[in-house]
Amino acid sequence: MSDLLSLFGWSFLPNLVTGWTQSLYYTITIRAGDPHPSPGTPRYAEHRRRIHILVVTLYLLYTIYEADYEIQRHGSFYSDLGGLPLTATEKEIKSRFRRLAALYHPDKVASGGEKERVNAFFVHLKQAQETLINPARRFAYDRFGPDVANWDKCITYKDFIVRGAQHLVPYYGVAAIAMYGFGLLGYLEYAKFERWLVLGCMFLFEVISVTRPHMPFVLEKIINPIITTPLGGNHRAPYLQFQAITLAKKLCVTLYLAFSQIGPLLSADTSSGNIVVEKEGASEEQALRQGLERLEVAAKRLDMDATNLLQLEMAPFAGDEEAMESTWAKVKEWLVHNTIRSDPMVRDAMGRSMAKRRMNAPVGAKGTR
Repeated sequence: MSDLLSLFGWSFLPNLVTGWTQSLYYTITIRAGDPHPSPGTPRYAEHRRRIHILVVTLYLLYTIYEADYEIQRHGSFYSDLGGLPLTATEKEIKSRFRRLAALYHPDKVASGGEKERVNAFFVHLKQAQETLINPARRFAYDRFGPDVANWDKCITYKDFIVRGAQHLVPYYGVAAIAMYGFGLLGYLEYAKFERWLVLGCMFLFEVISVTRPHMPFVLEKIINPIITTPLGGNHRAPYLQFQAITLAKKLCVTLYLAFSQIGPLLSADTSSGNIVVEKEGASEEQALRQGLERLEVAAKRLDMDATNLLQLEMAPFAGDEEAMESTWAKVKEWLVHNTIRSDPMVRDAMGRSMAKRRMNAPVGAKGTR
C-alpha cells in the first residue's frame, strides 16, 4: 500500500524544490542588478525543465539509497549471529550462538530495564539459531524473511513455498489491477508498455528467487560479489533473496515515478515559453479545448489593449461632447471607406450586387435605380 501511495501521490515535493533551486541558481549565476529570465519565456522554461529533471533524478536515487540503508540497518539472522557467511554449517551456527550466549545471557545482568533488553536480544539470538539450523526454515527465511518464524504449521519446503505464494500472488494481482484500472481512467499512458514490462520482470525475479534451491545468477555472481568488495576497510553483508526482492520492489516504484515525472519532460517543448508536457490520458479533444481557451484569453487581452490605446488617443477630447461625436463619426467614415470597402471580399460582394441590379433593370433605364 505504501508503494502505491508513493507511486500515485508523490508530486508536490519535487515541484517545490525545483522552484527553490531555480531561484538559487539565478542568484548564483546572474550578477546583481542583471534581470532574471521572466516566467513564460523560453529560457526560463528550459532552465526549469532541466532543473526539474535533475531534482527528480536525485530524489529517486536517494530513495534507492534509503531502501538499501534500511536493509543494512535491520540486518539478518546471519549478521546478528556475528556475521556468519551465507554458507555457514550447522556446527558453525551452534558454535557462534554459544559464544554470543555466554556474553548476552540474561543471568549475567543484575536487574532493571537492561535485563529486559538483554533478555529480548537473547531470545532473538536463539530464534535465529533455531531457524538457521533447520534446513527447511533456513530455506524459507532466506526467501521470505523473518516472518517465517511465525509460520508454525509449515514443516516442509513445499509448505513454506505455498505459504509464501499466498502473499506473493495477491501483491502482484493488486498491482496489476491498479495499473489496468488507472489505464482505463486515462492515467499511466506514458511508457505504458515499459510499466508492464517492469512489473513482469519483477514478478519473474521473485518467483525464481523463492522457488529455486539456489540464489538467482545475477544476485549470486554479480550483485553480491560487487557489494561485498572491501571499500576502505568496510565490509557489507551480501543480500539474501528477501532483501534483494525488497530492494527490487523499491526500484520498480522508482522506475514508475521516473516514467511519470522525467519521461514527459524529456520530450517537453519549451520554445513557446512554457513547458508543454502532455498529461497522461489527455485526449486530443482536451488539448484542442486548452488551445482554444488560450486563444480566447489572448484575444481578450488584445481587445483590451486596443481599447486602452483608443481611449488614450481620445483623452485630449475628454469633456467635449461635440468634438467626441465629430471624431467618432470621422473614425467610422474612415473605417468604412478605408478598411471595410477596401477588403477584397467586400468589394467582390458589392460588384456582384451591382451587376445583378443592372441585369434586372428595365430596358432603356438609366443608372442603377
